[in-house]
Parts: sequence; C-alpha cells; structure tokens
Amino acid sequence: MALSKPSFLNQLVRALNSRHHAPPQAYLLVRRFSFATPEEAAAERRKRKRRLRIEPPLSALRHQQQQPRPAPAPQNPNAPKLPEPASAISGTRLNLHNKILKLIRENDLEEAALFTRHSVYSNCRPTIHTCNAVMAAQLRQGQFAELLTFHRFITQAGIAANVVTYNILLTLYFDCRKLDLALEQYRQLINDAPFNPSPTTYRILIKGLVDIQQVEKAIEIKNELQTKGFKPDPTVYSYLVEGQVKNSNADSVFELYEELKQKLGADEILDGVIYGNLMKGYFLKGMEAEAMEVYDKVLGEDSTVKMNAVSYNYVLEALSKNGKFDEALKLFERMRNEHDPPRKLSVNLGSYNVVADGYCAAKRFDEAVEVFNSMGEKRCNPDTLSCNVLIDRLCSNNKLAEAEELYQGMADKNVNPDEYTFGSLMDTCLKENRLGDAAHYFGTMVQLKLRPNLAVYNRLVEALVKAGEVDEAKFFFDLMVPKLRMNDDTYKFIMNALSGIGKHDEVVKIVDRMLREDPGDFTEELEEFVRELLRKEGIEDEVTNLKLQLEKEKADAAAKAAEEAAKAKASTSIAMADLLSSKSFGKKLDVEELSSEGKEEDSVSTAPEVENIMRNDAAENEEELSAEGKEEDSVSTAPEVENVMRNDAVENEVIGEESAENEGSSVNEK
Repeated sequence: MALSKPSFLNQLVRALNSRHHAPPQAYLLVRRFSFATPEEAAAERRKRKRRLRIEPPLSALRHQQQQPRPAPAPQNPNAPKLPEPASAISGTRLNLHNKILKLIRENDLEEAALFTRHSVYSNCRPTIHTCNAVMAAQLRQGQFAELLTFHRFITQAGIAANVVTYNILLTLYFDCRKLDLALEQYRQLINDAPFNPSPTTYRILIKGLVDIQQVEKAIEIKNELQTKGFKPDPTVYSYLVEGQVKNSNADSVFELYEELKQKLGADEILDGVIYGNLMKGYFLKGMEAEAMEVYDKVLGEDSTVKMNAVSYNYVLEALSKNGKFDEALKLFERMRNEHDPPRKLSVNLGSYNVVADGYCAAKRFDEAVEVFNSMGEKRCNPDTLSCNVLIDRLCSNNKLAEAEELYQGMADKNVNPDEYTFGSLMDTCLKENRLGDAAHYFGTMVQLKLRPNLAVYNRLVEALVKAGEVDEAKFFFDLMVPKLRMNDDTYKFIMNALSGIGKHDEVVKIVDRMLREDPGDFTEELEEFVRELLRKEGIEDEVTNLKLQLEKEKADAAAKAAEEAAKAKASTSIAMADLLSSKSFGKKLDVEELSSEGKEEDSVSTAPEVENIMRNDAAENEEELSAEGKEEDSVSTAPEVENVMRNDAVENEVIGEESAENEGSSVNEK
C-alpha cells in the first residue's frame, strides 16, 4: 500500500521526535537495527574504507588537479657525485666484476687495469667497487705509479669515489712517506666528500702517522675521532701504544691503556689487540714478571679476551724480541693448531714473518727458511716484503746460496722481486768477488724495467773498474745514462777510468753527447776536469772544438730552415700571381658575378682590386728576388706583371660595358 506525500511526512516527523526524546538505551536499540551484529557493522566500515582508498571521492581528485606538484629543485652542478651502492653490482656488471677479480687472482694486474679501462667506454660500465679491487691489488704489489694513473683515469671518467677509494689513497701516500699528500687527502675527505670517514680511515691515518714517527699528530687525530662521535677503538689505541714503545716512552703506554679502559667503562678490555703492545711497555720498563702475568691472563684457559691473528702477532712479537723466543714458538704452534678458516683465523703472513725473523736473530737460518716455506700449508702466501726481509737476513749472514734459492722460488709463489731484492743479491755477490753474477743481477733488474737508484749503480761500476773491467763498466754507463740522473762525480769517475786505459776518444764522445742531449749537465766544474784530463795528452782543445762545431751546426741548421721558409714563401707568392693573372680566371669571375647578381658595378670594381693585388705581389716578388741577388729579373718582372694586370683590367671594363649594353638593348627589344 502506497503512502501519500503528506502522510509520509507526518510519519517521518513523528519518528524523528520519538527518536529525539527516547532514552539512551532506546537510542542504542534503534542504532542496532541497521545491521544484525556489530561484526557486520565493522565489516561494512572496513569495506567502505577500502573502497575510498581504491576509488577516492571526486572532491579529492579535483583538489589534486587544482594543486599541481611542485617542480623539483634544480641540482647544483658543482655538488659532489654520490658513489654507486654495492647493489649496483648485478647482471652484466657482476660478470665484469668477477672477471676482473679472476685476473687479479691470476696476478695479471696489467690486464685487469686495461680491461677495466676499456669497459668504461662500453655498454657495461664498471662500478667503483670493481675499480677499488684493481687499485687494492696494485697497492699490494707496490705498483704505486700505476695506481695513481688508474685513479686519475676513473676520476676523469666520472666514476664517483667512495670511502674505500680514499682509504686506498691514504695507505699509498703513507707507504710512500708523503705526509703532506696524505693529510691533504684526509682534509678533502672531510670537507668535500658526500660521506663521512669510516673507522678504517682513522686506523689507516693513525697507523701511518705512527710509522713515520708522528705520534703527537696521531694523538690529535685520535682526539678528533672522539669528537665526531666514534666509539673508542682498541686498534687505534694499540697503534698509539706501539708508537710510544718505539719512542721508549713507557709511561705513556700505561696512560693510554688506562684511558681506553676508562672510556670503555669496563674492568677488562675484551679486544686482545692492545695486550701485545702493553707487554712491550712492561718489557721496556724491565717489568718482565708483569708482562708474563699479562700473557697468562690473556691466553689462559679461563680468559674471555677475543684473540685473532693480529692480536696473536703482537704478543708473538713481544715475546720474540724480548728474550722469550721459546715461549713464542709454543704460542706459534698453538696458533697454527687453532687456525681453522673461515671460522677462526689465528695465523697470517705476519705470524710467519715474526717467527722467521726470530729464527734469523737466533742464527737458526735453516729453520727460518723451513718455516717460511711451510706457510702454504695454512693458505698463507708470501709477499715481496717478507721475501726481501729473509733474503736480506741470509745475505748479511753469508748465506748467499740459501738467499739465491729463495729468490729462484719466488716465481713459483707468484711473487715479483723488486729493486731491493736485486740490490741485496748484487751487494752480496760483490762482497764475495762474484762480479759476473752481480752484473747479471743488475742487468736482470734493468731488463724487468725496474728502476735501480744511483747508489746501486755506483757500487757496481766501482767494483768493475777496481777489478779492471772498464769496458764492462762503460757498457753499464751507456745503459743507465738515459735512465738515471748522473751527477758530476759519476761522470768524473767513468771519464777518469777511461782515461786511465788510454781511451780519451771515449771521453770526448761522452762530452759530445752531453753537449748535444743535455748541455746543463756539462757544468763548469766538469768542463775544467775534462780539460785537465785531456791536457795531459795535449788534446785539451777538443772541448773547444766540440763547442764550435756544435754552434756551427746550429747556425747552419737555422740558415737552412730560413732558406727553406723563404723558398716556400716565394713559391706561394708566384703561384698566387700566376693564378690571379690568368685571363680565364678573371673572365670566369666576372661572368659568375654578372650572371648571379646582375650588378654592373661589381664587375667594374673587380679589375682595380685585382690590379692592386697584383701590384702587391709583384712588389713582394721584387723584394724576395733582390734579396737573392737577382736584381735584373726582379726589375723585368714587375713591369711585365703590371702591364698584364692593366690589360686585364681594361679588358674587364670593356666586358662589363658590353654586357651592360647588351642587357639594355634586350630590355628595349622586349
């Protein structure tokens, strides 16, 4: 039954009035009539919220359309570029990274660096992490120049550096003893880099300062580290304690130890890296019992101190260098038994170096070599430095045969010898009067493109001259002149040796080469020495003759160059004159101008311009020919050229007038 509109309105008003005057309990009952249960009401509310999230109301869409998004702020082009994260190594870039790592493991660093360079310009651009792997390998192999060149290349290629890159450069500068460059790199990291230094950065910085005896500066950096919010680092304090031990400042050792305990807020430091240098401080003050007490406390069965390979090495070194080598050997055996990579690393290359050095100090060289060769059992690989230390110890104790055997085995261990390796072997051969072997080692060093210093060269040449092998000494002199910066004493020595065997012509040749290649090396002192040397043979004028001959050759060369320039200029001027004087060229020029532009004035004005050009060229030709002594030709040439130009000008005017008349007549006919 349908309700009329008045009755419907009356019922609605009554319902509203009864709802307004109903008690709270009745109102709640009315509200519950919409849904059967409260759970259904909650489900409906959640459904409505989901629908609003999926389909927002039109008012919200209209509001968003009325307020467009603000434009992004323009980026500063001078702002430092952020480095790529590690997650960027994926896909083809991951394959490239793995290939570079394989080349590094194969010790082919040159190919690894070259392949990375080429990849920069390919579709698969390497990340900074791949470049850091190459630079870290170059740093381990001591290829400092190649590392700097590679870093300069990736910087120019726009590959942003990260904190690892800065750490590698800091290590490089400290290894080269370049304190100013290292501190400048650190300031650049602090001021310009878009990231903060890491704890490893401060470890490298403080260790480098300690190694070059800058302990006070290292303490300043340590205080700065604390102001930047970094936690106290036992490794940093260990480096500082080691520096105080090197300076024989035992009191500062204990002060730093107590400071670290206070800042950590613990009765015992659980990181064992500090205890080895603490033992050195006790040994320095003669407190052997206290040092061994620390040893028993740290390495006892109930100890809670965490020890790794570096921590063990500090303790091992403290025992080995303070009369406790037997205890050091027991500890080394324990370290090798505990070594279980990758779960526990208790032995590394430094451990074997310490023990081998201790054996050498005890004159037990066979055992030192045996321990050094056994490091492969624990997957430890020697480096050039460790080989050089053992070779130097063997050579200084008249063990050249063992040193040479170790040198020959370096290739099997993928270790490249350096200048120090060959220098030690060469000096020992010279000491034992084995000049041939010494010369062989020096020649091998040069053949491998290594750079021996002047002192090593002088020792070899002096020994050869002393043994009467002047020709051999002269051979090495000629070999090293382009590679070394010789001083006056070096030149005097070889010249005096050659003069002693009557080879004054070789002395003159050396002077001639110096004057031609680098006259600055031929100083007044050296010139006086050569004159005095040649005066004994009555040929002291050879130096003067060489200088005069050299000046004459320079003058002849300058005159010849000037003559060739004059001839080239004259031939160019004549060619231009012939080109511009040709009638066909003038006619062609006038016809093209008249046909393209239709301007009679241009055709008339062309002739005087050409005439002026010809007059100028004729005048230049007349001056050049007169300079060569040909006045007659120059006099005859200028009028002829001038007459030809005047005739060409008249002809051009006539042609211009005729063309104008022809155009006028054609217009009248039309």
